[in-house]
Amino acid sequence: MSLTAIIILIILGILLFYVEFLIIPGVTVAGIAGAILVIVGVFFGYKDFGVPTGHYILGSTAVFSIFSIVIMLRSKTWEKIALDSKIDGKTSTGLEVELKLGDQGETVTRLNPYGKVQINNKFYEAKSSSSFIDPKTKVEIKKIDGSQLIVKPLN
Repeated sequence: MSLTAIIILIILGILLFYVEFLIIPGVTVAGIAGAILVIVGVFFGYKDFGVPTGHYILGSTAVFSIFSIVIMLRSKTWEKIALDSKIDGKTSTGLEVELKLGDQGETVTRLNPYGKVQINNKFYEAKSSSSFIDPKTKVEIKKIDGSQLIVKPLN
């Protein structure tokens, strides 16, 4: 294999690594193919040109990879093509819409500290704000924390 073909294999492998790191998240075919191409290029460098030239090819590949990573990650142009999606939304479980603080109901099962309660003729999974609460105990909503309903017994 010619030296030009070896260089093309290594450069193509490094480019596939960049595709893997900057565009495609996770371990995919691009990263695996990039690793294979770099390894094959270095292997053929040793096989066809001997150990000293193989060492030069391996060292040049390592230096070129590190140098190009530093240059490309400092460059602002990569930010335009890199995957950079953010989710700033907040999900609503509907508990805030259906229930409000102070609503009263009754425990269906023992809250130990979690269990089932019935509030406004609907069943919900709830957590006790104190210790255990026995079944058929009147409770009041103390806090609605996302999808978690926290209740306290009525005295």
